[in-house]
This record gives sequence, structure tokens and C-alpha cells, in this order.
Amino acid sequence: MSAPDLDAVTLEVIWNRMISIVDEAAKAIVRTSFSTLSNEANDFACVLTDASGQLLAQNSGSIPSFIGTLPATVRHFLAEFGADGLHPGDVLCTNNPWQGTGHLNDCSIVRPIFRDGVLVAFAATASHMPDIGGRIRSVEAREVFEEGFHIPLMKIFNAGEADRTFFRLLRTQVRTPDQTEGDIHAQITANHLIEARLLAMLAEYGLADLTALSEELNGRTEAAMRAAIAEVPDGRYRYAMRTDGLSAEAPFDFALELTIDGDGARFDFAGTSPAQARSINCPFCYTYAMSAYALKCALLPEVPNNSGLLRPIEVLAPENSLLNPLPPAPVGSRASTGHYVPVLAFGALA
Repeated sequence: MSAPDLDAVTLEVIWNRMISIVDEAAKAIVRTSFSTLSNEANDFACVLTDASGQLLAQNSGSIPSFIGTLPATVRHFLAEFGADGLHPGDVLCTNNPWQGTGHLNDCSIVRPIFRDGVLVAFAATASHMPDIGGRIRSVEAREVFEEGFHIPLMKIFNAGEADRTFFRLLRTQVRTPDQTEGDIHAQITANHLIEARLLAMLAEYGLADLTALSEELNGRTEAAMRAAIAEVPDGRYRYAMRTDGLSAEAPFDFALELTIDGDGARFDFAGTSPAQARSINCPFCYTYAMSAYALKCALLPEVPNNSGLLRPIEVLAPENSLLNPLPPAPVGSRASTGHYVPVLAFGALA
């Protein structure tokens, strides 16, 4: 059975089934995580993507910053290893701020899902670790190297076999080895659950893979987002704000020009202050995610998240600005500036 063969009701049932899968995975993280950051603070997300890294479902309680970052992390892994370099039982991990969620404290764990030997999907989770080494939640870091244990795009399980060297290094670098490793294993468990539930769903509906289904669902969401944007009058809408800087002589400026052109939207943060030698810079992946989040909240709040809602949105930010620092800029407290992005978006729309 292919997606075009599915009627609208069955498509809706399958879509909600996928959302329930990632919601169940989220419950698994809450029940099995070792730290309160996951089981009480809800600082994590679970997603399901197709084989190309296009988002299909995100858990209902996910935090906004993971809307755009986690599917992009899946695509970074695809670019790094290629589909041929992935195997059943692989578990991938990174906390690279520019390829992950914006700072080292979040670990992204990804599991490729195979059906009859063919890559059909990815299960992915991101979670804030109780500790990642480095300075303790300080904005005083001058480079990312001071902020903790940096995990590049890598396999921490290879065809089901754990990389014991990785876990030994991790435990050595962090202040809470049991909690940090335990939280990573909670994410691995959640991804394994997503795999099991997805394969059962594919078998039940006679779907060989998710390609046609992804095209259909993401296409419908893209059309809905474009229709919502088209309802906004064309124009260039500007908003700027000034906040306290690191000293009284140097306040920070944040600026946005939001252009609505037909059914597309472009965010341009030109005019925003330069990156700083303190840990308050916001990597572009986070800036992009928070821009998309703001526009979705304003225009299409009722539709579940997938990659279709991102396609009509373009985001630009000057290199080495507060909203697009380049490595090795310190970024540990990136939310200190990144949380202004929705304020700018709503100000421009107003």
C-alpha cells in the first residue's frame, strides 16, 4: 500500500499513530531517565523522521527549540556516514552546538531504523544532560572548549556493540557519571521503542517504507503553512529591541526584518550585535528553530509539527553575530539571547 492509496481518514489515523509512538517514547524517557532534567523538567524531545531526515512526528510535550534542530541533526548524520554507512543496531550521538541543539549540554541520540535490510526511518531524541563537564552553567567561558565534553558526530553503538571507550571517556569528563550515562541510555531505550512500534505499524498497514507517506503528510502541512502565510499582507515588517549588555557602555541590539512575499516568509536578523567573548551566543540552528516556532505559533498552531511547516521559511543572520556565532564561540547559555527571537517575530508581525 502506498500513501496515495490511503484515504484521508486512514492518513489521519496513521499520523496520529506516529505521534502516539513518539509520545510513548517520551514517557519511556520520563520513567527511565536518571536526572530530574528529563523526568521533571521535560527538557527533551523525541522525533520520528523518514529515511532522508524529514520530520514526520514530534512528541506533544517537546520544547520549541527542538522543532527545527533535531531533524537537522539527523541529516547531519546522514551526510557524515551516508545511508550505506549505517547498519541495524547503530546508535549515533553528538552534542556539537552547531550540528545539534545549540550547546554542549544537549545530547542528540539517533537510531537508524531498517526494515528487511532497507533504511526506512530514524528515531531521534535530544535531552539536556545533568552535567557535561566544563564550567558549571557559567557565561564566563571565552571559547566552546571551556564549556564541556564535546562529542562529534559519531557512533556510540556499532551494529549493536557499545563503544566502551566512548562511555569511559564520558564518565571521566563529567561530574555526574551515573546520571549522565543513565540519561543517554534512557534516550537509547526510547529510540528502540520507536523502532519497534514503527515496524509494527508498517507491517499492519502494508507499507514497505515511509517515503510516499512522508511526501503526502509533509506536502499537506507545507500547503497549509503556505496558505496561512499568504493570509498575511505582503510587506517588510521590522522590529528591533535593545537589552542590557555585558557593561553599561555596550548594550545589545536585536533586529529583525520579516518579509512576507506571497506564501513564503524570510527572517533577516541583520543589525543584531556581534558575537561576544562570553557564553551567550546563539548558534544559527537554534535561531532558525525559534524563528519557525514563532511563525507557527502565530499562524498555524493547531497542526502537529513536521518538516512541511519549515519549508516556506527562510532565515538569515549575519555571521559572527549574537544569533549566528561561528566556532569556537562560547554558546553554553545560548537561550539567553535565542529566547528573544520569538519576541522579535511577534513584534514584527504586530
